[in-house]
Amino acid sequence: MEEGVTFCPHCSAPQIRVIVAEPAARPAAAREESSSSSVGAESVPTLAIPMSWWQSVQPCAMAGAIAAITMVAKLVVPVIAVIGAGFLAVAFFRRRAPEAAMNSRAGARLGALCGLFSSGITAILLSLKITLLHQGGEVRRMILDWIQQAAARYPDPQAQPTLDFLRSSGGMIFMLVFFLIFAFLVFLILGTLGGALGGAILGRRDRS
Repeated sequence: MEEGVTFCPHCSAPQIRVIVAEPAARPAAAREESSSSSVGAESVPTLAIPMSWWQSVQPCAMAGAIAAITMVAKLVVPVIAVIGAGFLAVAFFRRRAPEAAMNSRAGARLGALCGLFSSGITAILLSLKITLLHQGGEVRRMILDWIQQAAARYPDPQAQPTLDFLRSSGGMIFMLVFFLIFAFLVFLILGTLGGALGGAILGRRDRS
C-alpha cells in the first residue's frame, strides 16, 4: 500500500487509524478532597429551628392556667406558682417543639407570655369566685381595712382627701384597677424569671 492512500483499492478497507487518548486519571489529592467534601456535607449538623410564637401560645396558656388554678385554690404560694409556671411553659414548649432552639433568652420570652396568661386567667377566676360566692362585701372590707391602716400610719391632714376618695365607690374601682396592674407586672416579672431559668436548664441539657 502506498503511503497516504485512504482506502484499499482491492477491498476498500480504511487505512487511517485514529488513536483516542484515554482520560487522564484524577490526581489522588483531588480525589481525597472530593471525598472529604462529600463526607463533610453529609456530617454537617442540623441547625435548630428558631422558636415560633404560634407554637408557644398553647404551652404558655396551659402553664398559666395551672398556676392560676393553684393560686385561686390557695394550694401554692403565688410567687412560687408563677415562677414554676414559667419553667413549666418552657418544658411544655420543648415537648411540643423539640427541634426549636432553646436558651435563657428564649425561655424568658416564653415565661413572660406565660405570666401574661397567668395574670389574665387568675383575674377571671377570682372574679368568678367573688361573684359566685358573693364575696364582694368581704373584698370591700379588706380594702377598707387597708385604707384604715394607711390612715393610721400617715395621720397627715393633707392625706385625708386622698383617703376619703379611696373610701368612695370611685376609689374602690381605682384600687381594684391598681391592684390588677400591679399584679400583672409582678406576674410578668416572675414568669420571665421562671422561663429564663427553665430555658437555661433545659437548653443546657439538650446541648450536652
